[in-house]
Amino acid sequence: MRVRHWLRGHPLALDGALAAAVLTCMVLASFAEPNPGHGRPVFGERTPGGWSVLLMVLAAAVLVARRRRPMTVLAVTGLLSTAEFVLADPPAPVVMSAVVALFTVAAGTDRPTTLRAGLLTMVVLTVAAMVVGSSPWYSQENVGVLAWTGLACAAGDAVRSRRAFVDAIRERAERAERTREEEARRRVAEERLRIARDLHDVVAHHIALVNVQAGVAAHVMDKRPDQAKEALAHVREAGRSALDELRATVGLLRQSGDPEAPTEPAPGLAVLDALVDTFRNAGLPVEVARTDPDRPLPAAVDLAAYRVIQEALTNVRKHAGAGAKAEVSVVRVGGAAEVTVLDDGTDAGAARPREHGGGHGLVGMRERVTALGGTLTAGPRFGGGFRVHAILPVVPRTGEPDGPGAADGVGGRS
Repeated sequence: MRVRHWLRGHPLALDGALAAAVLTCMVLASFAEPNPGHGRPVFGERTPGGWSVLLMVLAAAVLVARRRRPMTVLAVTGLLSTAEFVLADPPAPVVMSAVVALFTVAAGTDRPTTLRAGLLTMVVLTVAAMVVGSSPWYSQENVGVLAWTGLACAAGDAVRSRRAFVDAIRERAERAERTREEEARRRVAEERLRIARDLHDVVAHHIALVNVQAGVAAHVMDKRPDQAKEALAHVREAGRSALDELRATVGLLRQSGDPEAPTEPAPGLAVLDALVDTFRNAGLPVEVARTDPDRPLPAAVDLAAYRVIQEALTNVRKHAGAGAKAEVSVVRVGGAAEVTVLDDGTDAGAARPREHGGGHGLVGMRERVTALGGTLTAGPRFGGGFRVHAILPVVPRTGEPDGPGAADGVGGRS
């Protein structure tokens, strides 16, 4: 695998190795007598002449440039092969270089160009072998020239077609991935807009009513206490209505099975050990490393760090495969807190859900961290596994609400 990647990154070295291999084959074949009379070639009964050696070396050297100038290389190897038919007796198989050059043209161009170049090469080389070659025009060597050039055209066209098919599948998959990402972002944006609109309607109407009635009560408190009591009753009624509508709006965000009125405090890194224990009990080994555990983070940052760890460990448990291990670290560096969750799952890079997955877990984590002015990166690790890394500023941005409710309302989990 490493050799393949290295050769792909160094195409000139690959072409040089191919040219050396073709030269070796041509030299070995030039020492063989193809028609000894008993069906198998015999070595040692003939030797190539000086012209043959020169033409073989030139033809092999030209193949080094076959990727950059395929048509030029095909023309040069075709001329050298024709010159071999004219000058050498017995001829050396210089035509092997033309076969490789024709394959390169067929694999790197379109089908009409392949048909034209292949037909011209087959006709020129076959006619040259029959007319000016040392063998009779009906010999099997001349038929072999026709067969090998045709085979090079067919093989190159098949390679080109398969490459185009794979590229089309890859492009279709990338397009589908981009579409899913856009759909996930669109749904998140629409949901956030709808919630913002509902909250605006509820809060704006009822707070305005409360403000008006409270002003009336303050104005008539001394002179008309009965009217002040009536205004305060309206304030209480408006507040009750606002709470009911807010409860109904927030209730839409809860999934089935969530408690209707949770009374426990918002989670944070103070209960990180309890969270990790739940995953350990489920069969996921988790190691935790923390610095300055006694220095509490701001409430919003504390909750965001907890949610990032929770979501990341959930994805490890669901997608990293059996036998995977996870590592969690929480480090304070200057004015920021860094949260890192690593795992060594063998299928994490391929099967891990991304932002466009069935849920929006990574989208939710990124939205939650970004809302606090931080950054989050998530992706496969070199050598296998997955990495989630969040940088959270310890001091919230100016105007950013610092409370569990503010951070908990951003993003979601898969």
